[in-house]
Amino acid sequence: MTDRSPDDVPPPAGRAAPGDDDATLLYPGGRPPLADSLPPEPDDPEAQSVAETEPVPPPAGSAAPDGAAAEGGAGAPGGASTSGAASMMVAAGIFLSRIAGLVRESVFAGYFGTSLYADVFKAASRMPNFLQNLLGEGTLSASFIPVYAELLHEGKKEEAGRVAGAMFSLLLAIAGALALLGIVAAPLFTSLFLPGFEGERRELTIQVTRLIFPMAGVLVLSAWSLGILNSHRYFFLSYFAPVFWNAAMIATLVLFGGKMSLDRLVIALGWGALVGGALQFLVQLPAVLRLERNLKIRWDLKLQGLREAVRNAGPAVMGRGVVQISAWVDTILASFLAIGAVSTLQYSMTVYLLPISLFGMSVAAAELPELARRRAGAVDVLRERASEGLERIAFYVVPSFVAFVALGDVVIAGVYQRGEFDRGDTLVNYVTLLGFTTGLLATTASRLLSSTFYALRDTRTPARFATVRVVLSIVLGIVFMLQFEGVKIAGTQIGPYAFGGVRVGGQSLGVFGLALGAGVAAWVEWWLLKRALKQRLGRVAPRISAVARMFASAGAGAAAGWGVRMVLPDMEPFIQAFLVLGTYGVVYFAVAAILGLEQSGAIFRRVRKLIRR
Repeated sequence: MTDRSPDDVPPPAGRAAPGDDDATLLYPGGRPPLADSLPPEPDDPEAQSVAETEPVPPPAGSAAPDGAAAEGGAGAPGGASTSGAASMMVAAGIFLSRIAGLVRESVFAGYFGTSLYADVFKAASRMPNFLQNLLGEGTLSASFIPVYAELLHEGKKEEAGRVAGAMFSLLLAIAGALALLGIVAAPLFTSLFLPGFEGERRELTIQVTRLIFPMAGVLVLSAWSLGILNSHRYFFLSYFAPVFWNAAMIATLVLFGGKMSLDRLVIALGWGALVGGALQFLVQLPAVLRLERNLKIRWDLKLQGLREAVRNAGPAVMGRGVVQISAWVDTILASFLAIGAVSTLQYSMTVYLLPISLFGMSVAAAELPELARRRAGAVDVLRERASEGLERIAFYVVPSFVAFVALGDVVIAGVYQRGEFDRGDTLVNYVTLLGFTTGLLATTASRLLSSTFYALRDTRTPARFATVRVVLSIVLGIVFMLQFEGVKIAGTQIGPYAFGGVRVGGQSLGVFGLALGAGVAAWVEWWLLKRALKQRLGRVAPRISAVARMFASAGAGAAAGWGVRMVLPDMEPFIQAFLVLGTYGVVYFAVAAILGLEQSGAIFRRVRKLIRR
């Protein structure tokens, strides 16, 4: 990360240097996006909260979509204030859904801990989630949203409705066919992808998989709804909708947890997940039908817009496919480790993904439709927005990184440590989280860099680099895993090697090796994306002086958090986490404001304004 200067980068071929029009587009009111006029940035680990702004008029020649103003994102001419408001809506929805997800995981851990039944549900969820992730939000963001949003911007509403309906028909057919295949072939998939599962663990996994596969198909349709809503600048609902999925699962555990044996409860939870998936889709449907009044659901593979979206989807599916293969390999390898390894991998990954989904997704998701509308002449805007976005993301990811390293066990205990989840489980999950955290900064930055390529209608470059990351992650994961814990395959014992005697919480650390491999590989992908984007747009990076101040502020916050931790008596882990992490956050934002970081200053100004009311 280096200080950037616009002077280092000549204007792209065929374009003059930015003039007044570009300056107005990039800096509404003549102020740069990090100036005082900008709303505050995201403000929570998994809930990037950016301040609301007033609705901005739609671009000349296009009407604001119905309902867009309700979320403060009506069509601004690409100004940073609009993207800030949109990021806020995305972040707010993600924050609430992630809070619901943490509650779900906490309740789940209380009933199942790191037992055989926890492994069953986590592994069974992983298999159909391959379908959901392959065809879901990431692929549609790279393929469908740019095409659909551009049609809306050009005023071609009838054609946009036809493309949306044809895409729904195609996704419905694909998701239905694959879900049916999953139900029929669940025993084969379990044997193929979870060869280490035997006996009761295998049989229960087959039963749960048959419930989760249809759920994943419904969630693919939910991702289609997200694409429609985001393109109409209606951001909150689609990211809030997973709250209903989480709520259905929480309700299942609470209602039946004390009345069923664990083997029956894990099956009931599968039914709860299926019902929740249906709720997640259905809650978005009224808004979709209200915004897209020209929707015509019909099978039409010859439709030009659909054909273009499908062409764009090919590389995106390949890229997400190799990522899913990586996740599968991790799950397969973990299935050979001690009981609890699969659930440990998932518990720690859930916490690790909080800042990624919040800070990476909210900025990238809000920017993509706007950038797609102006891809023909937005090279300079893309470069500046990407750099500003990276700095905005870093403001929240840097303290997340430091908190995971310095206070990660407090985080894990606050979320999970109760019931069957004991202190030993907390420690091994903390160590696993450290492995993932090595790649946190790179992974969040890569989200925005990939979205910038998508806005340029280039889905192949991110897919190629994702493939490199996945292959490297698998190789390094196996090497690191075997240093800590051995596996037995076909009667042959392999490992452990250098650190086989190292244990934490009474458990071996093979799962830490898998996480560490993923973290190291993430930096390779980040470097490849950054280098390739520099060739297209010039240097894209946050200011190194700003990042240094972020780390200094996070260090002060960590010291304050540890101070509070040392003086607190023994107490409920959740209360301790609230006090320690609350202190950490307050000190981070305060020191950041003192050091002149505008994001923090804007937050304090907003708080003072709210207090005066």
